[in-house]
Amino acid sequence: MDKSEKIAYVSVLSLLSLSLLLLIIFLFLLCRKKPIRTSSESLLPETKPAGLSYPLTEIDSATDGFNPRRIIGSGRLGTVYAAVIPTHKSLVAVKRIHPGLVLSKPGSGFSTVMKTLSSSLHPNVVSIIGFSEAPGERIVVTEFIGEAKSLTDQLHGDSNLEFDWRRRFKVAAGAARGLEYLHDVVNPRIVHGRVTSSNILLDDAFMAKVSDYGFAFLIPREDSEISQEGYCRESDVYGFGVVLLEILSGRRSENGLIVKWAMPLIKEKRFGELLDPRVVVGGEVKCLVIRLAKVALACVGNSRRSRPTVSQVAAILNCLERECGVV
Repeated sequence: MDKSEKIAYVSVLSLLSLSLLLLIIFLFLLCRKKPIRTSSESLLPETKPAGLSYPLTEIDSATDGFNPRRIIGSGRLGTVYAAVIPTHKSLVAVKRIHPGLVLSKPGSGFSTVMKTLSSSLHPNVVSIIGFSEAPGERIVVTEFIGEAKSLTDQLHGDSNLEFDWRRRFKVAAGAARGLEYLHDVVNPRIVHGRVTSSNILLDDAFMAKVSDYGFAFLIPREDSEISQEGYCRESDVYGFGVVLLEILSGRRSENGLIVKWAMPLIKEKRFGELLDPRVVVGGEVKCLVIRLAKVALACVGNSRRSRPTVSQVAAILNCLERECGVV
């Protein structure tokens, strides 16, 4: 090999080496990019930034000094006002925590808890937008749900006739998905602490939204089930089972008495005595309603360790919802 051939040979090798080096650098940079999410991951709701801390003067102005005419609801936790906060550009709901609860828990770490809870973002969960904290005052600002009513109001109000089984399955499945999101998806995980029909809101399309999650730290433990177990996922499952019994029977929970009444009826298959007499049960729907009753029984009838998870409950209710023709 003469000198010119050697130079050409070296040049080719150098070129190939340079190309290989550039390829390695390119692959390295490509691998450092954010990985592409799978189709199942892409369906998960995103989390959002922590809620804003509003000065009390801004909340006072937005509610016209907590004007009674702006009240849209009230409950065990507090009174809810419709308000317009300039920075939000649309209606919001302002929940003013009852003074007695504020005074009983003066060092509860309210702002820290609210910042954690406000990361939740799911179609079946009421979004927390922000909060306000001042001496003697605790305020929670949430999304506004037009024409909202609680599941309790829907079951026991004058409009119950339009609450047929198809809509009841939709509400049950939607609430289960919201609770599943709090338990298994959002980070950090959230235990609701007080799952009741009054804490499940319905919009005018019967979309269920779980509300007042994570606020149990403000409320004394009076419920017998919760006082025995503390606030945990299993107690949430029990509470959701009680909600399902209310949906099935149309009865009020009456501090857990509905469980003692309903359990033997389900076990002995006396569904005619269990189901809400105001709603007709067609032949095709009856088997689905019976399956729903068995899910409720599993939630309230088992020991803490033997209860299904919310994810398991949600999976079954999603199937019942589809079979009932809601989606």
